[in-house]
Formats: sequence, structure tokens, C-alpha cells
Amino acid sequence: MTPTVSVLIPTHNPDAGRLARTLAGLRAQTLPLERWELILVDNGSTAPVAPALSWHPSAKVLREPRLGLTFARRAGAAAAGGAFLVFVDDDNVLAPNYLAQVADAFARRPRLGALGGRSVPEWAVEPAPWVREFAGALAVRDLGDAERIADPGAETGYPACAPIGAGMALRTEAWADYARAGASDRGAITDRSGTSLASGGDCDIVLHVFRAGWQVGYSPELCLTHLMPAARLTREYLARLNHGIAKSWVQVLDRHGLRPWPRVARWTVPLRKWRAYLRYRSWTGPAAYVRWRGACGQFEGRALLGAP
Repeated sequence: MTPTVSVLIPTHNPDAGRLARTLAGLRAQTLPLERWELILVDNGSTAPVAPALSWHPSAKVLREPRLGLTFARRAGAAAAGGAFLVFVDDDNVLAPNYLAQVADAFARRPRLGALGGRSVPEWAVEPAPWVREFAGALAVRDLGDAERIADPGAETGYPACAPIGAGMALRTEAWADYARAGASDRGAITDRSGTSLASGGDCDIVLHVFRAGWQVGYSPELCLTHLMPAARLTREYLARLNHGIAKSWVQVLDRHGLRPWPRVARWTVPLRKWRAYLRYRSWTGPAAYVRWRGACGQFEGRALLGAP
């Protein structure tokens, strides 16, 4: 039987405990097993990832040696047979009705190309108050109790209700539009790659899908738990993350002809960083430091832009 939903789990050197929670969440899905398949993509892990998947009749493990979340997603999607794809990170625990809700939402809305929902954190330790300012960077979000749909005929910028990568669901036809447009590795947004905290692969997908004429949206019925280890709540980690996101965001927008910030000369970047260091008063606390590192990432991204 052709599956309705293909679940893709890209992973690189995963934490065994968090991956086990992710798989347990999938095992608890209310959508019957014969209606969905499970594809785990081992993205160049040091030791091959081989979790016990015998509980699922249509589960497989693929190896993608090219490091990068985008490469792993593409490899998984190329092997998928479902009408809809669901990207599940190896620290996401889907609510039991998640896959059933995805199938229902796409059935109700034939023009819907990409959909996401709530991403609720489960903190390993209570975060310091300042950390919550950067919840969005940690892929934590809740847009409320109402469904929100962005129509490409009515909006031209980046849709505020666009799905994030964690739990993103895509109609396979919409993914095909992205895959054709971004088939070349040249200029590809690799997203997370090894220890790099580059980002933007999900935003690149959204922009391709949206501009191909598909709706994108948010459904409060889709909910996942995002497992958040203590190591991601430090000043150092969040500074690296904010830097990577800001730099990648400039590249993603430029890839789609959007350039809200002008290109800057590379030789000016150190001076700009120093001025920003003073403007952000980055020595006054961890939040100020993380904001400043984001500004540094944006300067570096703008310096990489080609001539207009």
C-alpha cells in the first residue's frame, strides 16, 4: 500500500536518549502504521546510527555522507513514497495525533503546500530569564489557538505563519517544486552541518514553495515537544546560534531576490562589529552579548553578497 505520510528524521551523531524519545513519540501515533512510512537519514555520523525500528513495517535507514541538513532532507525525500512529508528532528516528540492531523489538514486544503504548528520546549534545566528572548532561535514557538494560512496571492514577503523546520509538513507536489528549483548544490543553503550552527534551510523551502503558488500555514492542532538540553541554554551556544541564523538569513533572502540590507565591503566588517559592540553594550549581560553576535553574523552575511 502506498503510504499517505512519509516521516523523515535527519540525524547526525544523535543523543541516544533524545532519539529514543522521538521514536517513542512516533510509535504512539494514532495514524495506522500502514498509512505512514519512517525514513531515518544518518547524515555522516561518526558511528552508524541503527535504532531498533522493527516495530514499523515500513521503516528504513539511509546514509547521506554529505554533511548538511539540506542534503539529508533531500536524500530522505527522494526515497519517500508518501503524498505528504513530515520533517522530524531527532529531538522532536510529536503529539500522538500529529500525523493524522497532517493528513486531515492537507485533505481539507488542496492548495496548502507547507504546514507547521506549535513547538513547545521541554527544558532539561530551568533556563535563565534572559534565555526566553531567544526562544525563536531555539525553534520554540506558539502562534496561538487560531489556524493561520498565508496565500501567495495576498502576501509578497516572508509569511509570518510559515512553518519552521521542526515538524514541518509538506505536500509532496510542493516539495517537488522546491526540489526542482534547488536541485543544484551550487548556492544551496546547507542548514545545520556537523558542528556548524548555520540555519535557513527551512526558510529556503518555504520561500520556494510559497513562490511556486502554494499556501503555507500554521495549525494549532499540530503540536510537538522540543527536547532542549542544558548545553543549548548557555551564552556561548546561543551566541553561536544567533550568529549562524543571522548570517544564513541574509543568504536565504538574497537567494530569493530579497535584499533588505545593502551589501557591505568586507574590509568594513571588523569596524562594524566594533561599533556594534559598543552600540549593543555587549559587556553588560548575556542577552546583550548574544544580540551583538547576531549583528556580527548579519555583517558577515552582507559582506558575502554579490554585486547587485
